[in-house]
Amino acid sequence: MNQVRQANERGHANHGWLDSWHSFSFADYHDPQHMGFGALRVINEDRVAPGSGFGTHGHRDMEIITYVLEGELGHKDSIGNGSVIRPGDVQRMSAGSGIRHSEFNHASQAQTHFLQIWIEPNVRGIAPGYEEKRFDAADKRGRLRLVASPDGADGSVTIHQDARLFVGLFNGDESAELKLAPGRRAYVHVARGSVTANGVALQTGDALKVSDEALLTLADGADAEVLVFDLA
Repeated sequence: MNQVRQANERGHANHGWLDSWHSFSFADYHDPQHMGFGALRVINEDRVAPGSGFGTHGHRDMEIITYVLEGELGHKDSIGNGSVIRPGDVQRMSAGSGIRHSEFNHASQAQTHFLQIWIEPNVRGIAPGYEEKRFDAADKRGRLRLVASPDGADGSVTIHQDARLFVGLFNGDESAELKLAPGRRAYVHVARGSVTANGVALQTGDALKVSDEALLTLADGADAEVLVFDLA
């Protein structure tokens, strides 16, 4: 079964310095039909204005993945990490028993466009942790590159959940397939461009929920950047 979630159906909040689209219920946006998908709880598409950002705030018991599409995002946290995340980087922060962090766009003119993803962990109260790895465009071109997994396979960041995140870039006749084991499902999010997933045409911001299928096929991309979650 394939179910489309169109970009304009998402929740939306514009705070001036922050323009945010919510794939699932978040903050003031509440939709009981869209509370998450398996362990996937949040996909927020955020655009942060120059010289703005999220002040220091706390999280607990959540696997938080940040994926930058454009610009740069400065990060500092309470366990001693400080870095600047750029397109191609994947940041994983395990909030565990509690972590505080800030995220800021230090650019004077360019906005930062990124996805923040929350995945519910399968363990609670662990020591907070941080990991960051880079995946070049060539590594994602015409294929689904594993970037997050429960065992750090293929150089991916490690998350505390039976979930896997793949990213791919598709244009023209490039295509990819992902086999789905029995009892598993997939969530496809188009970060930009357009692509066909299991025969369904998707545009920027659209998503596809895939259940009771043995195979996910991506094809017919036009400057597409696609995130695929393999979920229990």
